[in-house]
Amino acid sequence: MSSQFDLLAASLRADAGDLKAFVEALAVKLGQGFPSRVQVERSGLRGKGPVRRLSAKLGDNDYELTNDGGTVSCTKRVLVRGIALRTERLDVEQWIDALAGELVDQAGKTESDRAALQRMLEA
Repeated sequence: MSSQFDLLAASLRADAGDLKAFVEALAVKLGQGFPSRVQVERSGLRGKGPVRRLSAKLGDNDYELTNDGGTVSCTKRVLVRGIALRTERLDVEQWIDALAGELVDQAGKTESDRAALQRMLEA
């Protein structure tokens, strides 16, 4: 499981040097890999502009990345029955690690999540 986490975290970080490319690549990878768990909101006409918000609901956690004109902020909310008990602000690296860990954990629970994770690692 640790090797899957390392591979996924590296894959998610691949474009982190260029923040704009990172946010776009992350939205595509997560949106295509986990469409039922990930929501991507874009700005601009008909939602064709840059990613404004990315949200992933995994287990009892909600991971959110917001992009405000190139300023990226990340949070992780712990939910119980849909109510946020705790919200943590994380830097991008911490957020990626937490998200990758949760994705690997979820992949161990369902076949569809395992297959989605495998596709992300092969892309």
